[in-house]
Amino acid sequence: MNSIVKNIALALGLALAATSALAAEGDPNAGKAKAAQCAACHGADGNSIAPAFPKIAGQGEKYLFKQLMDVKTGEREIPQMIGQLDNFNEQDLRDIAAYYASQQMQVAGAQPLSVMLNSGENVDGLILGRDLFRAGNPQTGVPACMGCHSPTGVGNAPAGYPRLGGQYADYIETQLKAFRAGTRANDGETRVMRSVAKQLSDAEIKALSQYIAGLTD
Repeated sequence: MNSIVKNIALALGLALAATSALAAEGDPNAGKAKAAQCAACHGADGNSIAPAFPKIAGQGEKYLFKQLMDVKTGEREIPQMIGQLDNFNEQDLRDIAAYYASQQMQVAGAQPLSVMLNSGENVDGLILGRDLFRAGNPQTGVPACMGCHSPTGVGNAPAGYPRLGGQYADYIETQLKAFRAGTRANDGETRVMRSVAKQLSDAEIKALSQYIAGLTD
């Protein structure tokens, strides 16, 4: 009898675990309708038309869900998003994240630029950005961006590392400066992005941002 009870309990436990796992997954079809109010800023398919609002089409589902939750709980403060998520529960946010993750990003594209280093030397910004993205800056302790965000900038969706490639340069620059200043601090206890951004100069941030904007997978 004890054996039967144990087996039933185990079966019920597995069933509940499976149900929880399914509930924790986002439904892109449900998310499409729930994301209707997001379209005004981010576009119907997640490709915003204004650099002030990030492209979220094709972004990793895990990363998107975390950002939505951080905004809802106040962990990440975005003035334009205040109150926008108040009526959504956790499953709603999972569905919205799944919808946008299923869309195709339209690459913003890079623009040629020249930047001045701290030494006073003017260099090609896209070349500097490429070198920083691929190899980092050993002299200042900046690691290669591609280590987490992949050589093509698509990120690592299962790990929750965001896609950067094709994003608006202005938005990337704003976020890197926010991490550097500490006004954005939702990168976890390891402070990975704050630690990296702290070592980047304005010229390096601008160069990286433009280079990343042109990356495609």
